[in-house]
Amino acid sequence: MDWNLPEEFVTQDGVVRWARLGAGRPVVLLHGTPFSSFVWRAVAADLAADHEVYVWDMLGYGRSEMKAGQDVSLRAQGNIFADLLAEWGLARPHVVAHDFGGAVALRAHLLHGAEYAALALFDPVALAPWGSPFFRLVQEHSAVFEQLPGNLHEALVREYVSSASSPGLAPEVLDELVSSWTGEAGQPAFYRQIAQADQRYTDEIQHRYGDLAIPVTVCWGEDDEWIPPIRGEQLAAAIPRSALHLVPGAGHLVQLDAPGPVLDLVRRFLVA
Repeated sequence: MDWNLPEEFVTQDGVVRWARLGAGRPVVLLHGTPFSSFVWRAVAADLAADHEVYVWDMLGYGRSEMKAGQDVSLRAQGNIFADLLAEWGLARPHVVAHDFGGAVALRAHLLHGAEYAALALFDPVALAPWGSPFFRLVQEHSAVFEQLPGNLHEALVREYVSSASSPGLAPEVLDELVSSWTGEAGQPAFYRQIAQADQRYTDEIQHRYGDLAIPVTVCWGEDDEWIPPIRGEQLAAAIPRSALHLVPGAGHLVQLDAPGPVLDLVRRFLVA
């Protein structure tokens, strides 16, 4: 379960941790919420054999800095991603994004001029309306949930993260995904990112999906209960020359549920 992000990028709201693996054509992997770059661990390791792979934890997530008063919204993350690409000196990398990472990549491209060779979206947050009943409940009462006793909070997060997988997560993987959201910094950070998850940040760009001129691949876990595959059909229909690829036996955490098929899709995307 060792996963290291040794590099730092300083933003106005805190430090973002990132890593570069391998050498070759650049590819950047973006995670979603409430996860971290750890979800791409197996895919990143394989791609690093012949690609230069960049991974990062969004501000307020995983190993990046968590502190009170941070702006961890999609607006902020899109700005940070555009700045990171400039910091890395990447002019037109291939970008692979999951969940909220999809919205971050789309915002960086459509609003901040970030250029990609191509974009692959896995179960992205991209179309309104979004947010499960649980997500909306926590969002409306985040200050109350933040005060839960630590053991009850951990149990809630553990159950929530578990529900993103169709076949179920290995215990050690679940422990890793939950651990960053516990403790003095992690618990309030979990509710902070939910409280700031505002649909207006995808509303601002949804009408522009038809303007996307780069190759876009849309992939979806066939058993995704967080964002159903019908959303994938709608998104693919909204993006010119895009098609939907379903991953059998996978839920929302498609890269953990079906790493082999996901890696095959990513490698096909990288040579297309």
